Amino acid sequence: MSGIDFTQIPGFDALTVQKIVSEVGLDPAKFPTEKHFVSWLGLCPNNRSTGGKVISTKTRKTNNRAAAAFRMAAQSLANSGSGLGGFYRRIRARLGAPKAVTATAHKLARIFYRMWTTGQSYKDLGADYYENRYKERVLRNITKRARDLGYEAILQPLQQQGVA
Repeated sequence: MSGIDFTQIPGFDALTVQKIVSEVGLDPAKFPTEKHFVSWLGLCPNNRSTGGKVISTKTRKTNNRAAAAFRMAAQSLANSGSGLGGFYRRIRARLGAPKAVTATAHKLARIFYRMWTTGQSYKDLGADYYENRYKERVLRNITKRARDLGYEAILQPLQQQGVA
């Protein structure tokens, strides 16, 4: 109906896309940016502050059916072999399942908005791509930290010992 195949996004099926499109409509001009869209869904942090001090960063409580559909799609990625599934598992290990669902739903909503406005298709690079990028980032941080402490870190993979 919209001319875009949203079911290419991992976690989305025809019913999920129908729920989202029925709630948000077919005109993306209602939302100037993806940040406005995600805020309308209630999937972004609500930075409440007073006197320069942050009181709360929890997401707003909403009764939005589209946000519920994004959350269900995010939760279905728990065992997915896609890059978004790897993202969900990494956040879940660090922060817990509820925050991982919200963070992944936020990412799905941004991907949905970009596809909705540009008409481009979604291309998943796979979980291995994101895991390798994460590993490279960690190694880069380790070498930088060692350099800051006045050391030189030489990183080499461990030698696998053969079992006789």
